Amino acid sequence: MSGTRIGFIGLGVMGEPMCRNLARKSGRAVLAFDRAPEPLARLQEHGVAAAGSLAELASSCSVIFMALPSGKHVEAVCAGEDGLLAAIGPGTLVVDLGTSPVDLTRDLAARFTAKGARYADAPIARTRQAAEDGTLSIMVGADEADFTELEPLLDTLASDVTHCGPVGAGQIVKIMNNMVLVETVVALSEAIAVARRAGLDGKVLFETLTKGSADSFALRNHGMKAVLPGAFPERAFSTDYARKDLSYALALAESVGVDLAGAKTADALLARSAEAGYGDLYWPVVSRIIAGSDPEAGKG
Repeated sequence: MSGTRIGFIGLGVMGEPMCRNLARKSGRAVLAFDRAPEPLARLQEHGVAAAGSLAELASSCSVIFMALPSGKHVEAVCAGEDGLLAAIGPGTLVVDLGTSPVDLTRDLAARFTAKGARYADAPIARTRQAAEDGTLSIMVGADEADFTELEPLLDTLASDVTHCGPVGAGQIVKIMNNMVLVETVVALSEAIAVARRAGLDGKVLFETLTKGSADSFALRNHGMKAVLPGAFPERAFSTDYARKDLSYALALAESVGVDLAGAKTADALLARSAEAGYGDLYWPVVSRIIAGSDPEAGKG
């Protein structure tokens, strides 16, 4: 293990505020790596130093966090040429904060263990604002000793940190979380499409649902703030990313012999959304496909 510095790789929409909170609250020096210079420059104001390479970061940090878009990116950073595995020090703990396939997570854990290092999955949930505020929910797959070491650091990022089990368990919970969320938003989109065509104000529907058994986080956030007003910005969690996470759920289910009819339906709707040109838009835009109407029609 090399020193007490914390490494952070990936300073995108979620990664930058997480890295900032880690630097502000952990009391530890933070070394960050990203291909874009702008977030590195902004984080310098908060005491975050920039690493010149993954090798520099791997050889000088005792804990390394990755906040990357997909399992493919995680695999490239860890196992690619000049990646973390090539330079990792004994005892270093590498932590995946993103959503990655369970089989990849377990494979990388074995490869880091063979190098004398350690690996944990700690995928995050909730919104960009939660990342800014340090109120994320984090689901951790790690052994007990590694979780004990990680928990104070994760507490700088989150208001809820749950130890779900050994390596891979955090990803299982997160993948199922996202599957349930997407299917719920599909149901909300179907409900509001029917209600509007039947002559009911969508706002009346959703506000009334919050008072009954159909109430949910998805309704209050994705439903009320995106589906109802028709607000689907870029640089939020996109349709393409939502499909990526659903693909992990479908692959995991296939590996254990479960047929996910609901998730397959949701994936087909997201695929139609991407084909309609909405791949980069906030993924509740799938409600446009379900409504089958002009993008600006039927708001309210």
